[in-house]
Amino acid sequence: MAFPTLTSLARACLRPAAIALGLWLAASAAPAMAQGQPLSPEQRKAVTDLIRETILKNPEIIQDALIELERRNTVAQADAQRNAVAAEKARITDPATSVIIGNPEGDITLVEFMDYNCGFCKRAMEDVTALSKADPKLRVVLKDFPILGPDSVEASRVAVAVKNQLQGAKYFEFHNKLMGVKGKVNAAKALDIAKEAGADIAQVKKDMEAPATKAAIEDTVALGDRLGLTGTPAFIVGDEIVFGAVGQAALKSKIDSVRRCGKTDCAG
Repeated sequence: MAFPTLTSLARACLRPAAIALGLWLAASAAPAMAQGQPLSPEQRKAVTDLIRETILKNPEIIQDALIELERRNTVAQADAQRNAVAAEKARITDPATSVIIGNPEGDITLVEFMDYNCGFCKRAMEDVTALSKADPKLRVVLKDFPILGPDSVEASRVAVAVKNQLQGAKYFEFHNKLMGVKGKVNAAKALDIAKEAGADIAQVKKDMEAPATKAAIEDTVALGDRLGLTGTPAFIVGDEIVFGAVGQAALKSKIDSVRRCGKTDCAG
């Protein structure tokens, strides 16, 4: 959230008293403004004294103003994110930087930006798996977004390399096993899981060092920055970004709404 400036805060704080105070200010300042003159020292003092008196007698207007400011910032942020999602639509589902599971031709797409060392991502994995199994028309797009340190970057390099050998249900099985690891996930642990999944480890290690692997991860991290993602997991449903492990029911509700009316909130 952007912090308010003193000017914007003053405007917001005055809003609950806008009718009485606004009329008084307009009446006091009108003669000087009509002549293109600034307020006199006496007029400025009168305005300042009235503002101070109003706030002291009604301190709740500060809380009201801050609540309103937070609401406006939230609305503005949501609008900015919707615009960013629309602008980056092709990049968000680009097969070169994503793994697509579920129905590749599904009518609704659920995108997840995740980190293999994110505890909330591990929790959300069960929700994504359940949704994918229960909804044959759902396309799920997984994006490696390693923002929790070097171990996460190593794990993502392995995962991106494994994508060259495993696809669809086999890759999703590898992904879920890697996400289900207790404790820190690094390259060594990810390679162990890849071997269990049947991948050619020599080839995986080679692909880990390929420029394309590095580029794919850097592209996703840059994309996340442009979308304003500040943590994981971050989901995209329709044109909305959903932050956190919100649960299967919440995601399903948004998916159903997009399918019904094209928006995540049909009442909005």
